[in-house]
Amino acid sequence: MHTSHLGIDVAKAKLDCALRLTDAKIRHKVVKNTPEGFEQLLLWLRKQGAESIHVCMEATGMYWEAVAEYLAGLQEATVSVVNPAQIKAFGASQLVRTKTDRVDAKLIAQFCCERTPAPWQAPSAAEQALRALVLRLDALQNMHTQESNRLQVARPAVRESIAEHLAWLDGQIKTLIQAINEHIDNDPGLHDKRRLLESIPGVGERTVAVLLAFYADPTRFGNARQAVAFAGLDPRQHESGSSVKSKPRLSKIGHSFLRKALYMPAMVTLYRTTWGAVFRERLAHAGKPNMLIIGAMMRKLLHVAYGVLKSGEPFDSTMHGA
Repeated sequence: MHTSHLGIDVAKAKLDCALRLTDAKIRHKVVKNTPEGFEQLLLWLRKQGAESIHVCMEATGMYWEAVAEYLAGLQEATVSVVNPAQIKAFGASQLVRTKTDRVDAKLIAQFCCERTPAPWQAPSAAEQALRALVLRLDALQNMHTQESNRLQVARPAVRESIAEHLAWLDGQIKTLIQAINEHIDNDPGLHDKRRLLESIPGVGERTVAVLLAFYADPTRFGNARQAVAFAGLDPRQHESGSSVKSKPRLSKIGHSFLRKALYMPAMVTLYRTTWGAVFRERLAHAGKPNMLIIGAMMRKLLHVAYGVLKSGEPFDSTMHGA
């Protein structure tokens, strides 16, 4: 069966869709980013005669999740969710000079046709709920930090209001932490995987929740390198000829929240655990600077977490020189 390719440029309120038919003709459609809009999109696709569809969209924010889950549930559709950097690079290779939602949707459809990205696997309902809880907790903690900073320099007229908001945030954060723990406890799969992650020295309660929210199903990644790249912790090298040889850096083409969440655990592991100290001393003796060592440990933590989740075996310090 011939395959049509659907590119979707996702926004909060609408979906700009470009359908590339088997004869290379492009059809455009704009629908609301709501369940009713999804139904309209499906009717339009069937009206166009698209019997087998490969759908592609960018992983930006959270607005793509609902339509991706809906389309992934259709028998005739394969859904791919790609890193926006891929689309941007593809557009540069095509010398695209115009940027509109309509043009972006067409570009995504063309990318889908030429590159055939891998199918997207939807997280389980338990993982999606945990991810929402973890991200909400991070948002509240960021608010708490902002309000704490304001309180230090606030004028008397607003100081009481800020203090009341801080008290409210404290209560919400406490409630949310309890909800995360109960959610993991009530799900047998997440509960068992939490025990595996807790065996890693340096990984605390909050980090375990973050790892479970994004890596509970290690089969979603082909190997540990892909799991690391998802967080943008893979090394990026820039060399050309004999004159250009930049220092390796983190690519940062991945989920920034994961990098932020792993920074402090990496510091704790390097300076307060035996296996982390061994790792730090080995790189320090090789002349590596401190920031590189921290980034390497963030990457190492993901490798180890992926390994214990995939193998089902707890952390073994003897495998890491400790």
